[in-house]
Amino acid sequence: MILPIIAYGDPVLRKKAAIINADFPGLKDLITDLFETMQAASGIGLAAPQVGYPIRLFIVDTIPVIKNLNEENKDHDFKGEIGIKRIFINATSVDKNGDSWLYNEGCLSIPKIREDIERPDEITLEYSDENFILHRESFDGLAGRVIQHEYDHIEGVLFTDHLKPLKRRLLKKKLENISKGIIEVDYKMKFPVKR
Repeated sequence: MILPIIAYGDPVLRKKAAIINADFPGLKDLITDLFETMQAASGIGLAAPQVGYPIRLFIVDTIPVIKNLNEENKDHDFKGEIGIKRIFINATSVDKNGDSWLYNEGCLSIPKIREDIERPDEITLEYSDENFILHRESFDGLAGRVIQHEYDHIEGVLFTDHLKPLKRRLLKKKLENISKGIIEVDYKMKFPVKR
């Protein structure tokens, strides 16, 4: 089922998400719904808080993007990557390494705004998969970038928080309009303030 994506301004996006266990009600269906919702919105990552669940769950699927870039023979930063499709439950950041670099990020909860965000090249996470098997793994490239973005969501952090104060001030009106639903989007959204 395609769920509405929660727009900027909703308090659920600012909560530090809760740890869950294997008997979380409807977990399997929620994971399926997250993938359907992300694909319907042409996203490559989605966190449970973005659909109203303040739990430590996010998904990533960079395979289509990498495949398209390679098929178009475009020169890109992610040559050699094959992409990943993964479920992350109860993730904790163990380490961030490598040189920081800028990449133009966007967010399904903050439509039509894209900004250059500086993040380190690599993140190491401990997380459980959908079977609650524990993993410790490092990710870099596009996968590392998307994972850092989605990990921020379960910590109550948005990509706009990484911007300099002046840039955030310049975006203030656009962000207010998003929270009021004064924006055109081609996927289901739920806005915290009605028009």
